[in-house]
Amino acid sequence: MTDQAAPAEAAPVKLETGSTINPKRLQPLRKLVPFMLRYPWRLSGTLLFLLVSTIASLAIPAMLGGVIDQGFVAQNLDSITRYGWLIIGIAAIMGAASGARFYFISSLGERVLADLRQSVFAHLLRLDARFFDTHRVGELTSRLNGDVAMIRGAVGSSFSLALRSMVTIIGALTMMLLTSPVLTIAVVVAAPAILVPVVTFARRLRGMSRKTQDALADLSAMATEMLGATRTVKSFTQEKVQSELYDRHSEESYRAETRRLFARAALVAMVIFLGTAALVGLVWWGARSVFEGSVTAGQLAQFLVYALMASGALTNVSEVLGSLQSVAGATERLSEILATEPAITDPAEAKALPVPPLGTVAFENVSFSYAPGGMDPVLSELSFAVGAGETVALVGASGSGKSTILSLLQRFYDVNAGSIRVDGIDIRDVRLAELRRRFAYVEQEPTIFAGTVAENIRFGRPEATDAEVEAAARAALVHDFVADLPLGYRTVVGERGVTLSGGQKQRLAIARAILKDAPILLLDEATSALDAQSERLVQMALEHLMQGRTTLVIAHRLATIRDADAILVLDNGRIIDQGTHDQLVSKGGRYAELARLQFRLDDVAAR
Repeated sequence: MTDQAAPAEAAPVKLETGSTINPKRLQPLRKLVPFMLRYPWRLSGTLLFLLVSTIASLAIPAMLGGVIDQGFVAQNLDSITRYGWLIIGIAAIMGAASGARFYFISSLGERVLADLRQSVFAHLLRLDARFFDTHRVGELTSRLNGDVAMIRGAVGSSFSLALRSMVTIIGALTMMLLTSPVLTIAVVVAAPAILVPVVTFARRLRGMSRKTQDALADLSAMATEMLGATRTVKSFTQEKVQSELYDRHSEESYRAETRRLFARAALVAMVIFLGTAALVGLVWWGARSVFEGSVTAGQLAQFLVYALMASGALTNVSEVLGSLQSVAGATERLSEILATEPAITDPAEAKALPVPPLGTVAFENVSFSYAPGGMDPVLSELSFAVGAGETVALVGASGSGKSTILSLLQRFYDVNAGSIRVDGIDIRDVRLAELRRRFAYVEQEPTIFAGTVAENIRFGRPEATDAEVEAAARAALVHDFVADLPLGYRTVVGERGVTLSGGQKQRLAIARAILKDAPILLLDEATSALDAQSERLVQMALEHLMQGRTTLVIAHRLATIRDADAILVLDNGRIIDQGTHDQLVSKGGRYAELARLQFRLDDVAAR
């Protein structure tokens, strides 16, 4: 058994919540700006063609005023024809510019989406083990996929629509002012009556969007966890219970989303009503001005078209504001991940490990606790040393600190006190990648990926050739069973190696470690859960792997460590005894009791 359960009691490393961010600003959206600025040509093309298409669309109503005054009112067909051809030319420019704008903004959106997803994924891989001890993988996956996908709409369409609408509003107001300053004053006075309630109401949508995304993340996390443990669910006949639990999470997500949709619908309805009311008032005021002779019929028609364009753009802005509130929530959640700094980092001035490697390990008065402040220590003033090429076994009850020692050695966590040295150098003074290249780690439950046999072995050294992969497989006694597979090394083993037996997965993990060819080998109860035949094959593979390497092995079955150079007996994070197998048996004590019990049971099983 592994003793890695302790992190469950650790203080969670909480991501920052939306409550700490000023709700009056769409500040999280600023995080997208650096991603967009990486592509200045695409951004410049978007803005250029946006301006061209918008200016062209604003030019058409200006032609309309001339058509009415110089064509219809004057009954001049030549003027109508001339204006008609001019409008067609402008429309051609507008169409070409609009198509180019769509392409540039869409391609920019997809590029930003890919970059953002890659940045978040790469940052997640850099975060330390403590972060993943306190955050569910399903929730992180939801942020990586669902939140990033939501941002696609912001950059690809909402961003474009917002820019176009803002330019249209500014352009329309400018043309309205040039057409009739008197009528424009009426519009400017009425505008705050529309904008103030819209902006105020839109702010509420951001909090709703955050709740919606959080509810969806909880739903995704639960689904990921349960679907990854279907056999356990079926074994304990929990299908109905888990389905009901999922239903409750799903209903919470549904209610959160419908509340957000209702608020957004109310916002759209508010804008449409206020905009229509303002337009009716504008028509009345314009008709009065025509009757008084201060504007012509063509100018009024031209002004009304611009007013309609501004009103339509304002409606678009209201919808975009609602959309951007959702995007701000998604961006905020992603920016929280990107803003989370790993607790374990490379030192500012790193020391180089000796080359060639020595293969030595030393723990010097190491104390460690998963809980904050050093409470409930897992290890207390632990000291021991492993010489080059030696095999040292760790024995003790579950929770005694065995697996924690291997985690600290690879610097998944930092010690609270004391130091750990590899090849004579404190591991906190070494770059993480250089340190971890010194270790080959075989877990109690090895991680097998959903790819092929060859890809799983090559995970130990991605640049390895096919011949090197096969050599590692032969050394780990993998080649024989792989040869019987339909596609050999190209056979897909399924998620978590579901098509392989426990012994086959262990040997595959050993082949991966052989291929890595690291000087220090870490074995975490690699044979504890196997039947006798599989254990014998795995043990043979391990003996080949251990040759010429410094080895730390967590032992559940004492028969596998009889030949170890030293055995450390741990209890509550302290070494209570140490020596060779024969020395510890002759001493009596905890190890001797375990040995007598295990070997007696083995003799009974053998009969």
